[in-house]
Amino acid sequence: MVVQEKSHVVGAKEPPLLEMTIGDALDEAARKWPDEYAIISAHQNLRWRYKELNDRAEALAAGFYGLGLRAGDRIGIWSPNCAEWALTQFAAAKLGLILVTINPAYRSSELAYTLNKVGIKALVAAERFRSSNYVAMMEALEPQIAESEPGGLRSETFPALQYLLKIGGENRKGWIQFDTLLRLDNDSLIAKVKSAGSSLKPEDPINIQFTSGTTGHPKGATLSHRNILNNGYFVGRRLGLRQGDRLCLPVPLYHCFGMVMGNLGCLTHGATMVYPSEIFNPQAALETVEAEQCTGLFGVPTMFIAMLEHPAFSNHDLASLRTGCMAGSPCPIEVMKQVIEQMNIKDITIAYGMTETSPVSFQSMPDDPIERRVSTIGTVHPHLEVKIVEENGETAPRGTPGEICTRGYSVMLGYWGDDERTAEAIDAGGWMHTGDLGVIDADGYGNVVGRLKDMVIRGGENLYPREIEEFLFQHPNVADVQVVGVPDEKYGEELCAWIRVKAGSALSEEDVREFCDGRITRHKVPRYIRFVEEFPTTVTGKVQKFEIRNAMVRELNLNVSKTA
Repeated sequence: MVVQEKSHVVGAKEPPLLEMTIGDALDEAARKWPDEYAIISAHQNLRWRYKELNDRAEALAAGFYGLGLRAGDRIGIWSPNCAEWALTQFAAAKLGLILVTINPAYRSSELAYTLNKVGIKALVAAERFRSSNYVAMMEALEPQIAESEPGGLRSETFPALQYLLKIGGENRKGWIQFDTLLRLDNDSLIAKVKSAGSSLKPEDPINIQFTSGTTGHPKGATLSHRNILNNGYFVGRRLGLRQGDRLCLPVPLYHCFGMVMGNLGCLTHGATMVYPSEIFNPQAALETVEAEQCTGLFGVPTMFIAMLEHPAFSNHDLASLRTGCMAGSPCPIEVMKQVIEQMNIKDITIAYGMTETSPVSFQSMPDDPIERRVSTIGTVHPHLEVKIVEENGETAPRGTPGEICTRGYSVMLGYWGDDERTAEAIDAGGWMHTGDLGVIDADGYGNVVGRLKDMVIRGGENLYPREIEEFLFQHPNVADVQVVGVPDEKYGEELCAWIRVKAGSALSEEDVREFCDGRITRHKVPRYIRFVEEFPTTVTGKVQKFEIRNAMVRELNLNVSKTA
C-alpha cells in the first residue's frame, strides 16, 4: 500500500532568525551603511541616508520620551505615505512604543473605535488627505481638543488619549507640531531613550495592525519586533535585495506590505525605501522608477495592471528594474507574464500570507521556473511550517485542498484585548488558522484555491461583509441586510448589498450611499445595492450567500471564469 505524502511543509533553518529589536536593526544599518540612502520620498523631494534616519529617529524618540510616553504605550499613526510615517515607525520602535497603524481612509466612526479599542495615548496625524480633514474629524469627535493645551487633553470619550501631534500645516490649539519634537533631542533625553531601548526584547509587542473582522468590528493583530523584523528580512532575501537597491513602494505603509515587507525589508539589507506618492498613482510610480533608477517594485495586482495600462507606460524607461513582489490578492497569470516581459522585472516574486502571520508565509523564488512563479504562491519561508487541514482536522494529502494553517516565529502574539478571538484563531498547537483554502503540490509549492470565510478581496483590500452589514443595520429604515462579493474584472471582487426595507418605510440607493458618505471608508461602500423582499435561505433559516452571489452574476452577466 502506497502512503500518500501529507501536505505539511517545513522551511529551512538557515540563515538564523534575527534576534534583535527594530531599534537595534536601525542602529546596525546606520553603522554598516551610513551613507546609503534609507528613504527617498519623491513627492516630498526628500532624501535621508541611514545615519541621518537613525539620528532623526533617535531625536523623535527623545521627543516622545519628553512628552511622557513610555514602552508599551500605544501611539497611532494616521497619515498617507510620507517620510514622517516611517520616522514615527522607527522612533516608536526605539522607545518600545506600540505603533498602531490607522488606515488613512478611515472615517470618524472607524477612528473612534480604533482609539478606544487599544487605548491610544498619542496620535500622530497628517493635517488632511484628499477630502478628509483629519484635524477637523478628530475635533468633531472630541470638541475639547480646541480648548485644551497641547498634551493636556482629558477626554471622557477617549480616556487614554493625551497627545495629538500634527504633521505639517499651521500651529493649532490642542495640537503639537510634529517637527517641534525633533528639537527636544538633548543629551539627557537621548540617554534615557538608549536606556529604554536596551531593556526591550525581540518578543515585545511593537505593532498593532487592524484587520476587518467577521464579527463586525476590526481586530487588532498584535505583532512583535521578532515577528515583523524577521519577516521583512526573509522577504528581502527572497527578492534578492542588497545594499544600494532602491525599492519603489506605491503600496500603503499602514499595511504590512509597506511597513514590514517594504520598510523592514530594506532596513535589513541596506536598500532604499522609495515613496513615489502619498497614495498609489500609476503615473507617479512609473515616473519615480525611472527618475530614481529603482531596482525593485511592490504592488497588488491591480496596481501593476494600472501601470501597464497607463497611456504613458511606453514613454517610461524601466530598464533599472530587476526584482519586486506582487501580493495582496491572487494574481492573473497573464499579468505576471506582462510584468516580467514589459516591465523588465525578471525576478518578480509572488507572496502569500496574512496580517496575523506578519504577513508572509509562502513566497516564490526569483530562480523558480517561470510557470511556477506565475501560477503558484511559491514555497514556505524559512523557520515556518505550513499544513493543509481537512474538515476532520487531519492533515490533507498532497494535492488535496483544505484550510491553510501556519506555525512559527511569524504568528502574532494575539488579538489585542480579545482572548476569545485569539483562541479561535490560534489552536493549542500554535497553528494559526488562516481561513483560506489552499493546496500544496508534490514539490511543496502552494496555491490558494478559495476562502473558508466570506471575506471579499477588492483590489488587495480585505473586506468582511459582516462589518459592513452591521454598519448598514444602523440605518433606521433597514430591516435586514446581506453583503456578498461578486466578481469584477478590475478589482477582483466588488461588494453587493441586498437590503430588506422596514415595512412602511422607503429607501433608495442614493439614501444608502448618502448614509455611508463620510462614515465608512469608500471601498467599503457596496457598488451594487438591491432591495428585496426576502433572502434565499436553508430550511433552518440560514441565509445562503452563495445564492445571492449567483443571482447577481446572472443579473449582471459577469464572466466568473475571468475574474474569480
